[in-house]
Amino acid sequence: MHAQGGLPIPDITHINQPYWYGEGGDMDPAEFGLMRARELEAEIDRLGEDNVAAFIGEPIQGAGGVVIPPKTYWPEIQRICRERNILLIADEVICGFGRTGNWFGSQTFNFKPDLMPIAKGLSSGYLPIGAVVVSEKVAKGFIEHGGEFYHGFTYSAHPAACAAALANLEIIENERLPERVANDTGLYLAEKWKMLGEHPLVGEARICGLVGALELSPDKAHRASFEAERGTVGTICRDHCFESGLVMRHVGDSMIISPPLVITRSEVDELIEKAHRALDMTAADVTAQGIK
Repeated sequence: MHAQGGLPIPDITHINQPYWYGEGGDMDPAEFGLMRARELEAEIDRLGEDNVAAFIGEPIQGAGGVVIPPKTYWPEIQRICRERNILLIADEVICGFGRTGNWFGSQTFNFKPDLMPIAKGLSSGYLPIGAVVVSEKVAKGFIEHGGEFYHGFTYSAHPAACAAALANLEIIENERLPERVANDTGLYLAEKWKMLGEHPLVGEARICGLVGALELSPDKAHRASFEAERGTVGTICRDHCFESGLVMRHVGDSMIISPPLVITRSEVDELIEKAHRALDMTAADVTAQGIK
């Protein structure tokens, strides 16, 4: 996707992701989270503090395979940014509005961003809308230098999109959907999801609120990858899911879900039953095709 969009653009640099399952080796997850966060410190030193405006990341890396960081990761990232006077930007497009059991993923992972890009959760996708939440610190910076907080986009505040967003937020608040995820359906899904981790084909079943991933592996004890081209087994599993009416996406050989916030316990049961069936059918195909 980066190649299609002409990315990367200049003056952006990356550090490694907090992906314990795939890259953590024998390290304890908490130790691994700190190590990956401190790569930011090293990169800032390499570039020079005056050359770094901000650090941006998703609380949970969504489309990249639902990479749920160790609990140590984000507080350490925040410490580094605060000490270096670097803005911290949390991309809440996926994690915001109840997905992780709080209104925003940054609350779930215990850090306070300076800016938060938000989008589809505002209107639950009924109409297109996006926004950026700005901290008082950032707003004051604009005011002190220009006397006013100048901001806005060409299509800002379209009345139809804003009306849909306001109505949607009212429903989310009135029906207490983040609380339902945190205290009911999210817990129930997590309990059932972890049971899928016992399947012979699953190396890890990780979940946070209503977003989760299954890592497919030929050797779960060693978190091994398949010798076949990455995504081969994931595609097989995805196709079996689709055949049974379950939307479960594959990212490489990771199977990821992000069900509606209004999912019920009975619908969770249906999701798990269909996922288990797809795993069984995938395992049979892997054996029949001699995939290792």
